[in-house]
Amino acid sequence: MHTIKRKVTLLAGSVIVILLTIWISLTFFNRQTQAQYNVILERYLVLNEVNQNSQLLMTDLNAYLNQPTEMTRSELIDDMDDLLQQEHNILKLEHQGNHYPLTNYINLVDSLIESMNRSLSLFDQDDPEAARLEFDDATRIQNYISETTLGLLNQELTTYEDFYRNMIGQSVKINRFGIWLLLLLVASVMLVTYLFQKSITRPIHQLTDAANALSRGEFDEAIYVDSKDELAFLGKTFNRMRININQLIEEIQTKAQLEKELQENKLLLQASQFRSLQSQINPHFLFNTLNTVSKKAYLEGSVETSDLLVNVADLLRYNLKQVDREVTLKDEIEVLRQYIAIQQARFGKRLHYVEIIDQSALDLPMPALTLQPIVENAVIHAIEKKREGGTVTLEIQNQADIIQVTIKDDGPGMTKETKQQLLDGSIVPKEGHSTGIGFNNVVKRLKLFYEADGIVTIDTVLSEGTAIHLTIPKIKG
Repeated sequence: MHTIKRKVTLLAGSVIVILLTIWISLTFFNRQTQAQYNVILERYLVLNEVNQNSQLLMTDLNAYLNQPTEMTRSELIDDMDDLLQQEHNILKLEHQGNHYPLTNYINLVDSLIESMNRSLSLFDQDDPEAARLEFDDATRIQNYISETTLGLLNQELTTYEDFYRNMIGQSVKINRFGIWLLLLLVASVMLVTYLFQKSITRPIHQLTDAANALSRGEFDEAIYVDSKDELAFLGKTFNRMRININQLIEEIQTKAQLEKELQENKLLLQASQFRSLQSQINPHFLFNTLNTVSKKAYLEGSVETSDLLVNVADLLRYNLKQVDREVTLKDEIEVLRQYIAIQQARFGKRLHYVEIIDQSALDLPMPALTLQPIVENAVIHAIEKKREGGTVTLEIQNQADIIQVTIKDDGPGMTKETKQQLLDGSIVPKEGHSTGIGFNNVVKRLKLFYEADGIVTIDTVLSEGTAIHLTIPKIKG
């Protein structure tokens, strides 16, 4: 009995020792993994906080430049101090693999703060234009900081790739240890061993699968760890890291989309310039020739012909300038009147033009060649096609926060499909009718110039006419 008792005691003792060994090993592994992961996560959070604070600084500086108050200045100074404090935390992230990028990153933060200080100093010296230029430089530096942050995060992921692989290797070793434990403890402890092994390996497998999914770029599926120990916390932390990385990727995609739209707008402006000058052998020579013919016609007593040639020459000169330049609403009205005078010489009494203008709105800045293409569209579709002609009305109202410009005609109107196609830019103007600046071109340039959507709207009724509304904000978005 004593021998059996000793064997049972030895077996029980062996089982207890093995279980204790397993428990100690797993606890050590969990805590070690958690500590290493917290260190890695802290590195990511430091870089992310620096990036977010630099963006917040730009927002505060812009608010102060637009509306300088003691509160906005105090918030700006406090955020700048926070960024300087975080700069010291960045120094703790240095290791052999990131010395040069991290040094460059710190220099970018210093440059951002210096540029912001210069902007504040210039603004305090009553030089808002120079302060705004320094603000633009600070904005570019902040964009560099964001890009460098992503690069450092990517480098951190690469640096700690061995850590994630080590986690997978350790999980495999634990599985093997569980198999040997089943063989040693025999049938009497097989159930306990299986339950214990299952309670440990299942969360690890879930974390392993999650790590593999992240390594394949699958950031959309949530990570769930079915346990109530440190591995559950590790899974939640892993999930937060997944969300942060996914948000960073979405920000990159959003910035890429914005850059694509900006490039498309630049190409649009270039195409507009090209089309406005195409089919012209020497436009300056033509302009000078028209002026010469105008003077000759005036000397010969043909005053109406002289006035018509002057209007054509002035309209040509206006179109020869940069299409993306900034003009005033007054300039646009003057060139529109010259265009109407030319068309009235063509259509005679068939074209009736009416102006209802609030003179207080004429200093509004706007892109060149905005009103004339819209009126030209009305002349082509509302006047030219009607034997009895029609009326084109320009109405300008100065309201609280906007300037309302309306160009309407009493032409045949259009269908809902045609209206939508016109706003979408899917209608191509016929050759020989347009000056080269299409309606869709005007819509896109207004959106780019005022940094707002919904500026252009159309009201139309078949057989009654069309009204083009430009709702222009007094302050750019």
